[in-house]
Amino acid sequence: QVQFVESGGGLVQPGGSLTLSCAASGFTLDYYATGWFRQAPGKEREGVSAISSPEGNTYYGDSVKGRFTISKDNAKNAVYLQMNSLKPEDTAVYYCAAGWVAGSRDNQYNYWGRGTQVTVSS
Repeated sequence: QVQFVESGGGLVQPGGSLTLSCAASGFTLDYYATGWFRQAPGKEREGVSAISSPEGNTYYGDSVKGRFTISKDNAKNAVYLQMNSLKPEDTAVYYCAAGWVAGSRDNQYNYWGRGTQVTVSS
């Protein structure tokens, strides 16, 4: 059974950091590009970051460049999103996804996690 499970979300103060994890089972991330998306209330889902496989090329949305870092551990079959200098506008449900192309559009991805809530508030 294919599963993609996010963890690491929570409540953090502005300026703080969080690391999101996404563990895959039932398929091997070695062969897939992986990405992180987020959706805030009342807004469309947006691509946050992506990493290609096997090259490891990365993509970041303009709003998170310089603050977020995506990484992947093939041995653990997992992908991570290190988020620093968090802002209230980063508040959203964050989703991980796997597909063939490390793009910013959600229709480029085949497998999705259920999401983890990140809330940035004082």
